[in-house]
Amino acid sequence: MKKTLSIVMAIVMVASLIASFGCVNASADTAYAVLDHAETLVYGSTITRDIYVKTDASTANQQVYVHYDKAAGQAWADEQADYYKTLSDGSKIWKATITSSEDNTEFVIKYVANGTTIWDNNNGQNYSGNNTLGCAPVVAVRPVHYSYYFTSFISAKLQNYGYQKNVFVRYTCNGWKTYTDVELTYSSTNADGTENWSGSVTRTYDCSDFQYCIGYEVNGQTYWANNFGDNYDWYFIARD
Repeated sequence: MKKTLSIVMAIVMVASLIASFGCVNASADTAYAVLDHAETLVYGSTITRDIYVKTDASTANQQVYVHYDKAAGQAWADEQADYYKTLSDGSKIWKATITSSEDNTEFVIKYVANGTTIWDNNNGQNYSGNNTLGCAPVVAVRPVHYSYYFTSFISAKLQNYGYQKNVFVRYTCNGWKTYTDVELTYSSTNADGTENWSGSVTRTYDCSDFQYCIGYEVNGQTYWANNFGDNYDWYFIARD
């Protein structure tokens, strides 16, 4: 697999531009495509990843692909991403779904526009693993276990922007007429320096319209994981 990977990336470097801006803010006139985050679902021996990519808004005829190591010993494959949503800043979100039987499937982002191919290959390291963070400061993670009765288990993964931080879940039962904040607690640090936080929310019997998002306060700023403005619901938590 490593030999195949070296050949693939060598071809990429010769034939295309490599995205070198990583997670910095590109100007409105700069074509870019960067991984926002990837969500992982496990169905028996099959691992499914929903991969979200952020691109610029100004470039016409954009095509976004996830180029990935589908199986050991096989050639890398392309999965084209579909347009998902335009954000308030004008950038576009694209979504691709890939499946494999390997826990650490490697992938990169391939972006084609105006005759140019740009790659986000995680600064030459490629992306791999479960619930991968790209540029997103914080994401909601599906918990390992189902929620029980009216207790919902909430998990988040975030970039470590500073030691002093506050991470919380904000939820509503009435379409955001009112809401409640519950603090999450630190669980562990991953090999790449990102952190896992978790907690639980106990809802009342009449909480029929349960929605939530994750807040991350650090260095005087607040970042939100809110499903690109659509928030998360019971289905996100309970889906296994």
